[in-house]
This record gives sequence, structure tokens and C-alpha cells, in this order.
Amino acid sequence: MSEINNEQIKSILFEVSKEFILPKFKNLKSEEVKFKNKRDLVTEVDLAVEEKLNNILCSLLPNSLFVGEEKFSLNSKIFECYKQNQYCWTVDPIDGTANFVNGKEKFAIMIALTFSDQIIQSWIYKPLTEEICSALLGEGTFINDEKITITNNRNISEASGSISSKYWNETFDLKIKEISQKFKQVKNYGCIGFEYIEIATNIRDFAILSNLSPWDHIPGILIVREAGGFDIHFDKTPYAHNIKKKNLVVSGSITLQNEIINLIKE
Repeated sequence: MSEINNEQIKSILFEVSKEFILPKFKNLKSEEVKFKNKRDLVTEVDLAVEEKLNNILCSLLPNSLFVGEEKFSLNSKIFECYKQNQYCWTVDPIDGTANFVNGKEKFAIMIALTFSDQIIQSWIYKPLTEEICSALLGEGTFINDEKITITNNRNISEASGSISSKYWNETFDLKIKEISQKFKQVKNYGCIGFEYIEIATNIRDFAILSNLSPWDHIPGILIVREAGGFDIHFDKTPYAHNIKKKNLVVSGSITLQNEIINLIKE
């Protein structure tokens, strides 16, 4: 398979945003917002965007599979798609749904294309600015058409990033709270897509993550890797989207990664 054209994907995301997302930004009705799993917000916009992208992307690549955040919430067995020797799309229709609902500007659409255990391509699109960050396996990471590279090499005391605030088990909960004091700044955006882009563009340095829903992380992992960054589970294995694991460090430098892992393991 030849690579999926970035301009084609950007055009698709522009049209989907124009049709479904932008008209509802700061204009949602209360009946269009619900809770799933008794804790996470979902809107009618999430559902409409995911369904539209399901149809478009699977038509773009016939016989490909599809994993969407909202479909997964109804049927977790679709995780098995990642274990097939087939192309599979992963979509987060609105990353940062709570921000979107509350009229905050940090939200994005995230898409990744995988084949078995390989992440082939990924895209994170910001509807309000029309900026797209993309990555192609072995070819690099791009903001629109400009190739970007991570150059940061800060140590912990100089580093800024995010740390998951929930889902830690008892083993790590106190440890995570303890090490959070050692960084220059810890701030969560409520939109991991923005955070991945900022690691790739040298604005941020790290993310320490607990719960690893595939739609939240597959797109950003490839973007950071292809920009020269790193990812590692607490057990020192790299992120693999087709294996269910928790607890991950994503960083702009191997030095910072090792510092964080060593602190966690102390």
C-alpha cells in the first residue's frame, strides 16, 4: 500500500469539522451532551464525526478495519482488530470532549492507521486553527508540510509536561504524586493530542500516562517517535498498541526518559 495522502486527509478533516464540529462549538444544547461509563462526556458531535469518518476512511482503504472511541465503549471486543494482519483505522472523533463542551479551545480530531503491530501513519487535526500534525513511519513528523524534529534535552528540574491525575493503582499513586514535585511545571490540557504535538515541537518535554486507551495514544506515539522522541512503559518495554498495558512515559529525550523511570523505580 502506498501512503495515504496528507492533503486528502486534511481535506476530509476540514469538511468534517465544518459540517459537524464548528457549528456546535460554544453552541451545544444540554440534550446533546451525555455521560458514558458514568464519568466520561460524550456528545452527539462525537458520535456523528466518528460515524462519518468510519464511512469515509474505510472507503478510502477497502477492507480496512475501524476502531473508534465511541464504538469501543459499546463493544470492547473490537480491540481484537489490532491483532489482525489487516489495516486498521483508529479514531478519536473529539479528543478533549470536556474542553469542547465547555467552550475551551484545546480539542482535536485524531486518526491513526496501523497494520498488525505497526503504526503506519497518524494525524492530529485542530479544527479551530486548521493545523494538522502528521507522521509517516520512517519518514518523519510534519506540521502541515514542514518537517519537525525534537531538539529539547532538558533534565527533570527544567522539564515541563503532564501527569495523569487518575487511574493509578496503589503501587504508583503515592510515587507519582511525589515525583510530580520535581519537575519545573506539570499541567494537563485535558487534550492529549495537544500535548503530543507540543512534545514533538519542543514546547513540552514529557507526559506520564496511566490509562492507555488506543485512540488517545496511537496517533501521538508515532508523531513523537518520528520527531525523535521516546516512549516506554514502567517495565521498560516500548508502547505497543495491540497489547493491553498501562503506565507509560513519553518524552523528548532518552536522558529525561531514563531519569523519570529511575525515579519511579526508586
